[in-house]
Amino acid sequence: MRVTGSVRAEERAPGGVELGVESFETLQLAQDYPITPKEHGTAFLMDIRHLWLRSSRQHAVLRIRSEIEQACRDFFYDRDFVLIDSPILTANAAEGTSTLFETDYFGEKAFLSQSGQLYLEPAAAAFGRVYCFGPTFRAEKSKTRRHLMEFWMVEPEVAFLEFDGLQELAEEFIECIVDRVLDRCKEELKTVERDVSKLENIRRPFPRITYREAIELLAKKGLPAKFGDDLGGDEETVIANAFDRPVMITKYPAAIKAFYMQPDPQDPSLALALDMIAPEGYGEIIGGSQRIHDHDLLLQRLKEHNLPIDRFQWYLDIRKYGTFPHSGFGMGIERVVAWMSGASHLRETIPYPRMLNRIYP
Repeated sequence: MRVTGSVRAEERAPGGVELGVESFETLQLAQDYPITPKEHGTAFLMDIRHLWLRSSRQHAVLRIRSEIEQACRDFFYDRDFVLIDSPILTANAAEGTSTLFETDYFGEKAFLSQSGQLYLEPAAAAFGRVYCFGPTFRAEKSKTRRHLMEFWMVEPEVAFLEFDGLQELAEEFIECIVDRVLDRCKEELKTVERDVSKLENIRRPFPRITYREAIELLAKKGLPAKFGDDLGGDEETVIANAFDRPVMITKYPAAIKAFYMQPDPQDPSLALALDMIAPEGYGEIIGGSQRIHDHDLLLQRLKEHNLPIDRFQWYLDIRKYGTFPHSGFGMGIERVVAWMSGASHLRETIPYPRMLNRIYP
């Protein structure tokens, strides 16, 4: 339907304006629209995701997503970061070979990108402060509410930024995004019935605990976690529930982290890595580290992880021709949107979710 009229200010109206209708025209009479006022199952709604997007809740969630994405871009633009578009097709694994989507590249193996980080590091050598923002792919055979096969990630990388500065950057980034959503998405937050008091409490400094302290906390809560275990969704939720703001877990065992992470100078068995866990059970929203900047140590780590040296020679070159300390992190957009909007599943936080058993529409 096309409606014509005059727009005027009206403080009582949502959004502060109303339309005085002068004429209207029916463009099409949609017969048998599949979404009705009755309850529909999630599988049915996902099959018609292209129509479900029109509903008030889905509309609000995706407007919140749009504001978060713009907040990310503005944050880095205002701080003189340079946007670097990392490739989607790569010859390298960034986060382990078990979650790669493989494809044929004119007779050679290629993979869909797990992260833009490796390609950002040489750009940091050229520009100092850089970031990338785009889709990433993980072939994780997971059906949890926290996982998608295709998701969007924003990743900054900064030359001469070391671990303490990285934690401060992550804190500032999240606080800025929360403030932006609270300021500009008031109506959308009302639509999704979000308890904004929990978001208004998100203020720096955030609590910080080491991985060892996290394991001790889990043990006190009765979970059978031991040092050296990776932290899953259940463990992250228990840790998050002990705090009223995002919590940063730092200094993980190097053995359970990626090959490129800088060792802790006080204990080389630990990595200068951080994960930021969102409150209310939304899991890890940021993961990052200081990177190894010593050529020989990085070469050793590649060998320890049985990664093909020839495929990573360009990555080693960064350390061979003018090395420097540097750090960065990645933030998954969908988990932050879920947290901000109170969505129960990531499938509502992206227009067309790609899950283990779904690639339609």
